[in-house]
Amino acid sequence: MKHLLALDAGTGSGRAVLFDAQGRQLAASGREWTHRSEPNAPGSMTFDRDHNWRLLVSCIQDVLGQVPDANVVGVSATSMREGIALYDEDGGELWACANVDARAIQEVKDLRAKDPDLEYELYIRSGQTFALGAAPRLLWLRRHERELYDRTAYVAMLSDWVATRLGAPIMVDPSNGGTTGLFSLDKRAWDPEIAAACGLRTDLLRAPVAESGTVIGQVSPAAARETGLKAGTPIVMGGGDAQLGTVGVGAVLPGQAAVFGGSFWQQEVNLDRPLADASGRIRMNFHAAPGLWQAETIVFFPGIAVRWFRDAICPDIKAQAAAQGRDAYELLESMAAQVPPGSHGITPIYSDAMDYMHWRHAAPSFLNLSLEPDVASRAAMFRALQENAAIVTLANLRRIADVTGEFPSHMVFASGASKGPLWCQILSDVLQIPVHTRVVKEATALGAAICAGVGVGLYDDMPSAAAQIVQEEAVYEPNLHNAPVYQEAFARWEAAYPPQLDLADRGVTTSMWRAPGE
Repeated sequence: MKHLLALDAGTGSGRAVLFDAQGRQLAASGREWTHRSEPNAPGSMTFDRDHNWRLLVSCIQDVLGQVPDANVVGVSATSMREGIALYDEDGGELWACANVDARAIQEVKDLRAKDPDLEYELYIRSGQTFALGAAPRLLWLRRHERELYDRTAYVAMLSDWVATRLGAPIMVDPSNGGTTGLFSLDKRAWDPEIAAACGLRTDLLRAPVAESGTVIGQVSPAAARETGLKAGTPIVMGGGDAQLGTVGVGAVLPGQAAVFGGSFWQQEVNLDRPLADASGRIRMNFHAAPGLWQAETIVFFPGIAVRWFRDAICPDIKAQAAAQGRDAYELLESMAAQVPPGSHGITPIYSDAMDYMHWRHAAPSFLNLSLEPDVASRAAMFRALQENAAIVTLANLRRIADVTGEFPSHMVFASGASKGPLWCQILSDVLQIPVHTRVVKEATALGAAICAGVGVGLYDDMPSAAAQIVQEEAVYEPNLHNAPVYQEAFARWEAAYPPQLDLADRGVTTSMWRAPGE
């Protein structure tokens, strides 16, 4: 039997997941990690390369130990997007940072002051803004770590860092490399003119570009000794986590769409060509499937909000679930299911709709609470949080539809939030379209495994692989009777959010998150 190994360098952890050729998950192992803050760099989140590699190695050893007869014929890597790794002329590692690194606030301000139109012009070319891009971070290094900047010869992504640690040469793919903001949307390749416009050296953009699913190297003898993998095992180009997630749920054709419900909720709509958003509100990315692009929007922190609610407001429910050997969210959903749609008018304020050029959010809060305990109950507040995530998702999908001219006819829902049947139904009711879930919840890892399988010839291409191995779990049909309830809830949230954002802008309240330079 042939097996495929997926490695994931995520924001909060590293993971190794082993699949068979039919897409069945056989073993998984993860290790949490944190990012180092540098004393001279407020907001910095440096990626600890050596420590995190040791954690990934232990994950690989774990999964190989769980499947002693593992026959790994291909390995591929995915990672958090926007996190970058720098290398010298000889391919030696110099530096890396996580996607949440926010040290370059002044550099964003300087770029905007230099030319107020520059960010928008580069956004049209690249699909990205300065908020999470590589250019401000590289400019920070030029200002504060000039020797390191001068020694840098290659810019790559953290998924590429995993591949190079295994033995591959330094290469990048569009789905992850494009999040640097230094790629041409039209050409699916580095755009030196963007680097020059930002005042960067154009020779930094020298790493070869390979599409996801391309064999780029082999596991080296040194990496084989560390990990237990066989030397010579093909290393296949992977990609960005959200984009490989869309592969893992089978959304690999134009017009297909997916929502990933984790700490952030990402909405991905597939396109057969890149489109320009004149409003600058949404993000344009490269799909991991060659020849496809994606319109993307993001809801901030739905998963973190419900985790806060579980831990801070419902510790007794969490303890009860632990005593029963159950998931606390299962108990919270069973409580929320007793609350009528609309949650008695309770309106959470967390994420705003996507506004990529001016990315900021109001202070977290609940509006329209009641002093009646049966109305403003924990169950109602939890359901309101679930409904709010779906409402902001609707706002985002409408912004995408303003550009594409079409609202999705159905949606795949994946990641942690899709485990909750109530949340799946709420999403369907708010969007008023069918919502599909998949059997394999490790969608990003499965997407990486599909890349590996395509690269070694187990599958012809990503669409045929998805048709062969991605399995549907359930379909949630929209309840038409709930449509007017959620239309009213959407209108209430849409009217309430701008005043709350204004309070945060004026410093009366504290913004939940603001992009560097905002």
